[in-house]
Amino acid sequence: MAAYRKFNATKLFSGTEMFFNDKVLVCHPDGTIENIINLQDAGDDVEYFPGLICPGFINAHCHLDLSHLQNEIPEGTGLVDFVQQVMSKKNDKTAVEKLIAMEAAANELSGSGTVAVGDICNGEESIAIKINSPIAWKNFVEISGFVNATAAQRLEPGLETINSFKAKGLNAQLVPHSPYSVSKTLFKRINEETAGGIVTIHNQEAVAENGLYKNKTGGMLRLYENLGIDISGFEATGTTSIKSWLPYFTRQQSIISVHNSFSSEEDIQFAKNYAVANLRSIHFCICINANLYIENQLPPINMLMAQGCDLIIGTDSYASNHHLNVWQEIKNIQDHFSQIPLVTILKWATINGARALDMEDKLGSFERGKTPGIVHIYKDEVTRIL
Repeated sequence: MAAYRKFNATKLFSGTEMFFNDKVLVCHPDGTIENIINLQDAGDDVEYFPGLICPGFINAHCHLDLSHLQNEIPEGTGLVDFVQQVMSKKNDKTAVEKLIAMEAAANELSGSGTVAVGDICNGEESIAIKINSPIAWKNFVEISGFVNATAAQRLEPGLETINSFKAKGLNAQLVPHSPYSVSKTLFKRINEETAGGIVTIHNQEAVAENGLYKNKTGGMLRLYENLGIDISGFEATGTTSIKSWLPYFTRQQSIISVHNSFSSEEDIQFAKNYAVANLRSIHFCICINANLYIENQLPPINMLMAQGCDLIIGTDSYASNHHLNVWQEIKNIQDHFSQIPLVTILKWATINGARALDMEDKLGSFERGKTPGIVHIYKDEVTRIL
């Protein structure tokens, strides 16, 4: 049997705890974790790395399909204009150009220490990239349709896409796009299709989303008008977005609520209470660079932490970000929320993300028997060691 590999670093983050240079990570040559031991007990052949060693990153929210839109949409447009530009530009490239862009994006993800991705899929285009990828993909097939009468015809292509993924040995799960793009009837159908599964949804990304649900006013009406969507059948609920859509999910799903830029303390308290009674779990995904790119709005991280939320990290897509590097997300969180310890943010990017994607058995921490990937960070350069 080949000898163990032993890693010592200035800092060693286990997925839950930060150690310093007196600990050694011991693993098998294939990356399976054996133990974390004291340096004095490690014997010979210890490899030393200046900087930080941690488990591979979990990017809980990405859109590989939109990789061809890198640098195509200007910053600061606001969500309504951003969505319109995505819809108008998403088919501007050829299939080959899209494939090349997705491959480059997947290479950046892997090269910057990401070992698993919760990826939003709008079709089958990413299958070719994922079949032999070193990344573990959790594929969320996104559907939308804001008119009740079209729910069945909107659902069918999503189910066909899921079958295409599964035919290639890849997992896939149906999910809604957002509260402002999914009708009441479609939400109910998605609930039926996702019992016990993971549901990820863009939530409260703009003020206009709450205005739509509270009193059917605001910028979303301009979006529907410009897209030629008749929303005469939509009735305001008189309350906020998350209080309106979350109760559609009644089948012990795990929810990943993404962005949450305009969620209030009351919204989060409601969501957490609802989750305890009706769901397996709820995680709140921070995509700080995308929030700043689209709305120039910081996510309410301090409030979410004060409410005891389970936080995770995503990059969103090249359409709304200049990179897909989780370490860059961590750095930007530190820049804007300097009081948050690095160990806390690293938990969001590792063990919390693994739990949210139901990958905790293999990823997210240096526990015996796991193969979480080993990442080295030094002077902001990220390298996958194993």
